Amino acid sequence: MVSMENTSKRIVAGIVLFAIGAVMHFVLHSDWQLQLLVFGIGYIVVGYDVVLSAVRNIGHGQVFDENFLMTVATIGAFILGEFPEGMAVMLFFQIGEWFEHLAVRRTRRSISDLMDIQPQYANLVEGDSVERVDPEDVSVDDVIEVRPGERIPLDGIVIEGSTSVDTKALTGESVPRDLVPGDAVISGTVNLTSVVRVRVTHDFEDSTVSKVLELVEESVSRKARMERFITRFARWYTPLVVFSALLVAVVPVLLGQDPSVWVYRALTFLVVSCPCALVISVPLAYFCGIGASSKMGILVKGGNYLEALSRCDTMVFDKTGTLTEGRFEVVSVDPVGYSVEELLETAARVESVSNHPIARSITDSFKGPNAGVDSAEEVPGKGMRAMVDGREVLVGNHRLMADSGITADEVEHPGTVVHVARDGAYMGCISLSDVLKGDSTTLVRELKDKGVRRTVMLSGDDRRIGEDVASRVGIDEARCELLPGDKMRILEEIMEDSDGTVAFVGDGMNDAPSLARADIGIAMGGLGSDAAIEAADVVVMDDSPGKIAVAMDISRRTRSIVIQNIVFALGVKFIILIAAVLGYANMWVAVFGDVGVAVLAILNSMRCLNTRMYRR
Repeated sequence: MVSMENTSKRIVAGIVLFAIGAVMHFVLHSDWQLQLLVFGIGYIVVGYDVVLSAVRNIGHGQVFDENFLMTVATIGAFILGEFPEGMAVMLFFQIGEWFEHLAVRRTRRSISDLMDIQPQYANLVEGDSVERVDPEDVSVDDVIEVRPGERIPLDGIVIEGSTSVDTKALTGESVPRDLVPGDAVISGTVNLTSVVRVRVTHDFEDSTVSKVLELVEESVSRKARMERFITRFARWYTPLVVFSALLVAVVPVLLGQDPSVWVYRALTFLVVSCPCALVISVPLAYFCGIGASSKMGILVKGGNYLEALSRCDTMVFDKTGTLTEGRFEVVSVDPVGYSVEELLETAARVESVSNHPIARSITDSFKGPNAGVDSAEEVPGKGMRAMVDGREVLVGNHRLMADSGITADEVEHPGTVVHVARDGAYMGCISLSDVLKGDSTTLVRELKDKGVRRTVMLSGDDRRIGEDVASRVGIDEARCELLPGDKMRILEEIMEDSDGTVAFVGDGMNDAPSLARADIGIAMGGLGSDAAIEAADVVVMDDSPGKIAVAMDISRRTRSIVIQNIVFALGVKFIILIAAVLGYANMWVAVFGDVGVAVLAILNSMRCLNTRMYRR
């Protein structure tokens, strides 16, 4: 492809030569030989590459394309002595191509912001020394040092130092993320404040940055259904209009009409019929839509998935890690004959020796000092039994209490209830709920506003817990107590019942089969999740469910702009084609019908890049 700088220079030179020729033609009425010289030089400067492309394509058997139409129409105009029109068609055609390249470059720049996450080196720690090496030469369990301002080259765990990292290129988040020892760190993010040391957990080819780059590179090759239609349409449309133009030129002449009049009309017909506006603007709109999504921290694997998302009428959600954060919070402490502080302290001391998420939530909710336990054992599926200051304490579910002959209160809380007993005496219970992600409820409401008629949540949790989460979020149906295989079966049933597109939203780990089976698989929190990036069609690069609504907005806006371009381009061209055959449109009008419409369609497609309306 000829560089934009070179094309720009040729266009400027062409405009100067066209202006000189126009003065000679319209003002000075110079000899036709002199006009031919000026316009001919301008034509060669501006359009030599188009003519060469047409000749090369004919040699390869690809005759009917826009280069062929422009070459035939412009050379025909010169033969008829219409020098200004001939050069103007080629000049404005090149201006339209320049606008196309400008739009593509702007879109590529928005995607290149994401592509810039490619790390150039890693600081490998070896003993007391630090050596700069290629990231591909670093192995799992090696330790690397990342200094302020450097891009983190590999996934890992912070083992020394604390810092903040900029994740904007990956997630679209403007607020830096704080890291302390023990936190996972993602390749492609930028270290902002302090030196940290990281133990590598993935080889470079398996790291987040490599998989994201691979995903972005592949996204452009997957065409939307509308794009494929336009490609097939152009394949049949162009030969048809060439044949029609030939009829316009030949039939009236055979009937005794003036050849120059009808050949000119046929050439005008050729110019306006060029499918540039459609062939360029439709793929460009999807390209811009993918670029806008990437700027918002949403990776769409292709125009086909962006288009399908706009037709989504059913959204199926996993619960834990998707709608909820996968952690619990204490919502009530109900002692029986004891103080709230004593009940919570007793439970927290026992749970301090457990790594279960519920245990950690109880421990975190107790703000006082933790004295620990004498001994403890886990009772599988029921809870913990421990000795605390020489006294036996039970912390667990209703079955643990029943096994020990302790009568526990019946609690109607829909979440998780933990009972506590000491020396055979019931102390009370603690109720916990799974924490909803901040914008889960907002998301479901927005999906309803966008026409998603059915929302379903699939969960392996207890029915009361699942239905409580579904009601708090506003989801229509909750299917609970499911085994992993049940999710796939129910998803397939939902897909059979749906008339539109069914999307499945999961956290990308245990939901990979469902993500791959759904019409559209959307992975939440895809950072660092191999399963998410491999199985999903859309990857939300942070944990914000609200980004799903943003992705739908982008997809629907893109599809709307595509339809606008198709209706506008075909409508204007049809009117001018009829006018050209009837003699009411000259080649100047045809230039607008081709290049003008193409430029307007391209500028309309570039509106897909505007992400300001999606910012929250």
